[in-house]
Amino acid sequence: MTVLSEVTPATETLGRATRQPYEYVRGELVEPDWRRFPGWRDVTEAQWRDPQWQRVHCVKNVKQLRALVGDLLTERFYDELAADQEQLATMSMLVPPQMLNTMVPAADLRPEAFTEAFFADPIRRYMLPVHADRDPVWPSHPHSSRDSLHEAEMWVVEGLTHRYPTKVLAELVSTCPQYCGHCTRMDLVGNSTPQVQKLKLALKPVDRQDRMIDYLKRTPGVRDVVVSGGDVANVPWPQLESFLMRVLDVETVRDVRLATKALAGLPQHWLQPRVVEGLERVARTAARRGVNLAIHTHVNHVQSVTPLVAEAARTALEVGVRDVRNQGVLMRGVNATQNDLLDLCFALQGEANVLPYYFYLCDMIPNAEHWRVAVWEAQELQHAIMGYLPGYATPRIVCDVPYVGKRWVHQLADYDRELGVSYWTKNYRTGIELTDPDALDRRYPYYDPISTLPEAGQRHWAGQA
Repeated sequence: MTVLSEVTPATETLGRATRQPYEYVRGELVEPDWRRFPGWRDVTEAQWRDPQWQRVHCVKNVKQLRALVGDLLTERFYDELAADQEQLATMSMLVPPQMLNTMVPAADLRPEAFTEAFFADPIRRYMLPVHADRDPVWPSHPHSSRDSLHEAEMWVVEGLTHRYPTKVLAELVSTCPQYCGHCTRMDLVGNSTPQVQKLKLALKPVDRQDRMIDYLKRTPGVRDVVVSGGDVANVPWPQLESFLMRVLDVETVRDVRLATKALAGLPQHWLQPRVVEGLERVARTAARRGVNLAIHTHVNHVQSVTPLVAEAARTALEVGVRDVRNQGVLMRGVNATQNDLLDLCFALQGEANVLPYYFYLCDMIPNAEHWRVAVWEAQELQHAIMGYLPGYATPRIVCDVPYVGKRWVHQLADYDRELGVSYWTKNYRTGIELTDPDALDRRYPYYDPISTLPEAGQRHWAGQA
């Protein structure tokens, strides 16, 4: 007779097989208690849900952070933050209370312990970068640039980038409710820093929008319009609604996407009645005209997914937005592990009704090397997250290659791992390449962070420098 409890080689193998590299455990979304910060001890829930209160109480400098957090942080952190703002930051400081509240949500409140937790926090790492975060040898790659994707070269009118054959990007505004340290549009978006004198949009908003609409009417090959900035949450709602209705009037447009990190960073904006009512009018008009209306947001870590974020996403879906999707950025120290990516994607998909869509490699802007991961690391992460999420909710990890566009990280044509140079090809011409006979045969380079290279590769780049 077989004893079922007997341990055999077969049962030992089965036991090992049940121990998965990643174990899914459903987690309840939680809004951290903002009253743990000394400066917010008396803030009511009504104030917290008020988008105007959130905007007024954004943290914009070291002095304001000190007034909020006080002695919970030691002088070491404030000194590091001030040094980064003065010497390396490409984005000015602007952090809404909602986003700051997702940092160290359950930290020990003793100053030394809190400071260490704050230094290590993944949201802090990209929203409040400090001098010690940056790569001490290679803060910037030699091939980094302010407009690393060359979007301004592809403007057909001011702020309208026609980079893909059937798609355009409409930059309506050059500001956001929050400024991410790794912003790919750091040459245009936000206030100037000691390192970066920002470019400015010259046209009045109404004139810029008129020219955008005129281009769409004259260019029937464009079917997809991404409305961005900056962040559309910083466009006054009547102005944004008017522009969207005009876009929907263009018969050849079939997809409209609203780009807003504020769905995560300032969900209160997307929950205020006048915005919800206006969004419903736009969604109904889009549905009536057979246009797919979606919101694309930007969440990089599971800590950012709170009940208010889920409420904002559900509200958008309830009033008729077809999809809410997430386009995150893959960053070392923030989310560049299997567990971090899967925890975030399960929270988005399962708890917040936000579809995990893309994770981009951090773009090659100045002073971003400490965030960037190598292409081979991204390939390993894409492999590591497969098979856990539903197929339609498994995000693609993509490399946005200068002059090429988005490519899945396994689509490279060649790869020199020692020098960290990958080569990519393209299958369409942008407006600046229409007369270039070699555009579809050329191999376009992309560069890994030098710190990820073997010793020989690092010596090569040191010699180049």
